[in-house]
Amino acid sequence: MPELDPNSAALFDGLFGLPFTPEESRVLVIPVPWEATCSYRAGTAGGPAAVLEASRQVDLLDRDTGRPYEAKIAMLPIPGELRALSDQARRRALPIIEAGGAGDDPGRKQALTEVEDLCQRMNLWVHDTVRQALEAGQLPAVLGGDHSVSLGAIAAVAEQHPELGVLHLDAHADLRSAYEGFRFSHASIMRNVVEENPKVARLVQVGIRDYCDAEDAFIRANPERIRSYFDSDLRHLLFEGDSWGRMVGRVVADLPSQVYVSFDIDGLDPSLCPHTGTPVPGGLSFPEAVALLRGLVESGRRIVGFDLTEVAPDPTGQSDWDANVGARLLYKMIGFALLCNR
Repeated sequence: MPELDPNSAALFDGLFGLPFTPEESRVLVIPVPWEATCSYRAGTAGGPAAVLEASRQVDLLDRDTGRPYEAKIAMLPIPGELRALSDQARRRALPIIEAGGAGDDPGRKQALTEVEDLCQRMNLWVHDTVRQALEAGQLPAVLGGDHSVSLGAIAAVAEQHPELGVLHLDAHADLRSAYEGFRFSHASIMRNVVEENPKVARLVQVGIRDYCDAEDAFIRANPERIRSYFDSDLRHLLFEGDSWGRMVGRVVADLPSQVYVSFDIDGLDPSLCPHTGTPVPGGLSFPEAVALLRGLVESGRRIVGFDLTEVAPDPTGQSDWDANVGARLLYKMIGFALLCNR
């Protein structure tokens, strides 16, 4: 087998063209091909495979974080059984989504129960896989799949790191108690995190630009645990002459010392992720997202786990842009996480 040459084209089939095994790697990427309750556009279940393919075009020397690959990075095999469960749940969920909820229809109510059970199986799989990585001394990185895949990961990290902070980058608040009847919806992920994980001390949201009255009320009712930085407010400050650096400082100051980063890629400007499930105009530029990660690390806080979700490949197969951006964002996240876990 040839040796790794960081200056050459990718010679290996691993994530970022690396030859490392999951057992020997400091960073373990956990693919979760799941999209049971996607309410607008599907496709994110194909995210892990698309990012894996695109990652082999990423140069390994990173200006911001150095040489993350030297710590050894590997991705688990994409679990075919989990993808089959996602497809099964998706088939059962579609009639409910099309109807806007289960209502009083017995068939849809039965389907809703089945979908929730399948989602819980996924949650437990993610939780157990992340827990095992943490017990092995690895840094876990979950790669979705829709944003609902984060619940088990955050729960596992919070068990080992009480008083955890969650930095949530997203176009959506994801604070609904349920959406279209689904408790484990991608639109309910952060509500579940707050309500089910008392060890999560603070949720700090950045880039939010789509939310409903109930979510607004929930944010206002929980000022000690939730801090939301809305995209329109951040832009107003920028237009008035404030700097992104100062805003990053304010965001980071709201977080405790141990942080889990949950990054829904639709938190970025949708020109960077046009095929994601629920794109919204506005959002962070790539350099703004990088500056936020840098500010988090430079503050002395420690990233103890993270996820990247909602990357969806072009359904026509004509472009790999979403996966390209996703792979590069993932490498940045890995690099910054390693900087504060030396």
